[in-house]
Amino acid sequence: MDIAVLSRTGRVTFDVSPDEPILYSGLRAGLALPYDCATGTCGMCKARLTEGTVETVWSEAPALAKLQRDRGDILMCQSRATTPCTLRVPGEMKTLPSDARPKAHTGKIQSIQRLTTDVMHFEVGLTTPMRFDAGQFVVLTAPGLTGGRAYSMVNHSTFERDLELVIKKKPGGALSDWLFAADRSGEDVGVFGPLGRATFRPGEDGDLVMIAGGSGIAGMLSILEHATASGHFKRHRGHVYFGVRTLADAFYLDRFATHAAASDGALEIVLALSDERPTTPMHPAYSGIHLAHGYVHDVADAQLAPDCSNHACFVAGPPPMVDGAIRILIGHGVAAPSIRYDKFG
Repeated sequence: MDIAVLSRTGRVTFDVSPDEPILYSGLRAGLALPYDCATGTCGMCKARLTEGTVETVWSEAPALAKLQRDRGDILMCQSRATTPCTLRVPGEMKTLPSDARPKAHTGKIQSIQRLTTDVMHFEVGLTTPMRFDAGQFVVLTAPGLTGGRAYSMVNHSTFERDLELVIKKKPGGALSDWLFAADRSGEDVGVFGPLGRATFRPGEDGDLVMIAGGSGIAGMLSILEHATASGHFKRHRGHVYFGVRTLADAFYLDRFATHAAASDGALEIVLALSDERPTTPMHPAYSGIHLAHGYVHDVADAQLAPDCSNHACFVAGPPPMVDGAIRILIGHGVAAPSIRYDKFG
């Protein structure tokens, strides 16, 4: 059935699958519909339904509370069309390049590894390869669970069949509870992607700054992998600020140390501990990793150069941390378009 979208650039239509959220069908059709998380948390995919009817995929999606539902507001990522519909969205409507359009994939969970008591690394083997940019994410769905959850890829290559992902166990998190409850190796999952615009662009000029908290570091590692492989740190510097509670909560430090060593001193890695004061300035087991005390965005504020106007900046983590980091980067002279971020609520 048809969905009509009205925006400042006029009217466009696309065909929607009745068993797929409107947002996903529109992105697959090549429309650059607005979104951030694509999982019902942020509310960026809000649209106003002016004709037709929809059903809600996940009635407990947090962003539903932000809508004026009595006036027809819907979340496109949580709405399936039951009749032909007309939607009004803010801004202009652009077209996605054919090679940047997300698709639905199927895969199996494999290579599960506990990194800390509440952080797990796992891989999803896809039945068909996926092309994705460093810093992008996918939405996973699992049998018996309502709604999808977004996870950034840790790895990067031009055309990948195995996605490396990391998940942090959160109280009441349905998918994290499912993954941590038993060995899920071999379980089938749905994968929609790639998604996200907080990506590293090969060939771009300037130093890199990355600020991440907890599992938000996943996309940063994908960016580091691409930047290292493309020789970015032969021409530019990089600064990574990774925030965790204590030294025992840190993970992927071997990967960070490998990238720091390959950079010949051009890449600085700082591990910010919010709940513990480090006893040494450097990590006791990884000579290339600096230690600092405080919230990660405050540590970045204290250590970054006063003028970072020529930097490309990436931020990921909980919304308060991301908002604080963005304010700090702007205070260091970074223009808003040079800040690319993902919020994980």
